[in-house]
Amino acid sequence: MTATRKKRSHGPNKGKFKNKQGYRRKKGKGFQGAKGPLKEVGLRIDYEALPRDLSADEKAELLESLPEAKKGAAPDPVEHDALLAMHLNEMHELAEDLKVDDFQGRNRREAIWEITRHRLQNHMPIQVQGVVDVWDSKHVFLRTQHTDYMPSEEDVFVPHSIAEACSLARGMTLTGILRPLGEGEKYFCLDQVTSIDGDEPEESMGRAGFKELIPLYPEQRFTLEGTQENPLEMRIIDLVAPVGRGQRGLIVAPPRTGKTVLLHMLAKSIVANATDCHLIILLVDERPEEVTDFERSVIGDKVEVVSSTFDEPASRHIQVAEMVIEKAKCMVEAGEDVVILLDSITRLARACNTEAPSNGKLLSGGLEATALQFPKRFFGSARNIEHGGSLTILGTALIETGSKMDEVIFEEFKGTGNSEIVLDRRLSDRRIFPAIDINRSGTRKEELLFTDEEIERVWMLRKVLNELDPVEAMEMLIAKMRKTSVNAEFLMTIG
Repeated sequence: MTATRKKRSHGPNKGKFKNKQGYRRKKGKGFQGAKGPLKEVGLRIDYEALPRDLSADEKAELLESLPEAKKGAAPDPVEHDALLAMHLNEMHELAEDLKVDDFQGRNRREAIWEITRHRLQNHMPIQVQGVVDVWDSKHVFLRTQHTDYMPSEEDVFVPHSIAEACSLARGMTLTGILRPLGEGEKYFCLDQVTSIDGDEPEESMGRAGFKELIPLYPEQRFTLEGTQENPLEMRIIDLVAPVGRGQRGLIVAPPRTGKTVLLHMLAKSIVANATDCHLIILLVDERPEEVTDFERSVIGDKVEVVSSTFDEPASRHIQVAEMVIEKAKCMVEAGEDVVILLDSITRLARACNTEAPSNGKLLSGGLEATALQFPKRFFGSARNIEHGGSLTILGTALIETGSKMDEVIFEEFKGTGNSEIVLDRRLSDRRIFPAIDINRSGTRKEELLFTDEEIERVWMLRKVLNELDPVEAMEMLIAKMRKTSVNAEFLMTIG
């Protein structure tokens, strides 16, 4: 009598990976928490009840004839971001449509909580998206753009099991599904991770870190001309100080020389001509009305306006900047092209100086010796990455403000960038815009951004303009360029 070998039973965890924390993953289904995924809604098909004499073609025809609801398909997830973007009166209208009980008199926080809880109780999967903020090893939250990535009561808590399994790091953009609320919970809780930085969670865990990526000089130029408005300012920058993917550029500006208008034009040109790039406009210590102006004038699917106004504490300025740069780094790790327009580096450095611990080492102007570490790390993150991805940072630096500290900050950053656009007060006083000092503005290794014929003609133009006063040079350039509609046509007139 021969012994028969008993087959090993895989049990209910067949096809899943499970670790000590109870985390498990279904292939192709994303990462799930210890409590598992949300239950599917809809009728299921009992294949055992189908007639056994049906052929394969007949079974397929029968299944195709069934309504979609009877195939057990789960409903599409509801976007939680759409709820966060609503005004309170819109939430009240939504609550009436959903027939949420006892909704009258709710404030914004309570309204979001009640609507979300009602949806989860009715088995409606809710999709959330946010940027990972790691407080410590046990407290990980998703911050949203609606709050400028600052802590709020609307944040989503990420369980430790998911954070550890996905190797989450600060700055990652995470998309996932909420789980039903438990008793006494103060935050929404993540149940399943569907993507990290736009990729499958498995792919994000194997990628190289930002510091391991190889930086190169910018080689692909942003074409700033050619938008619907086609401002002359952008055509001039394309010739005088071209901006490439991965550029680290300073816009050196005295007060009232048009730097904010220039940033508006740069943002609109990038949105129109570089549709594959993700644009982040970071406004630090800025006026509230300027923030609103950017939000309403620069619109796009891949545009973010993140701000910390002048009435906020210096610590908040730093926290907002930290979240933005960490998010941008993670996106570059995933192979994306990111552009940050920062206004301004000077104000960010002032905030860091306010928060820096006093160690007795002061630079000229009352600047702490350690105050510029984070601003330099922020600005130095701009780079073009070999084999894909880039981080472009264009930041404004204030000069001639009457503050010795501002002059010291500018001197510390002078030479750290590979492109400079210098604005001149003499030009703006004469109402000549753009108020760019052509002789002091330029881009390192600009020959990598032009064709051989273009760079030859640009250098010929430089030789002529360098002999002139900055005011005369700009007046001459504007007069010549207004006779043509595009730079290619203008360059053909040189020589």
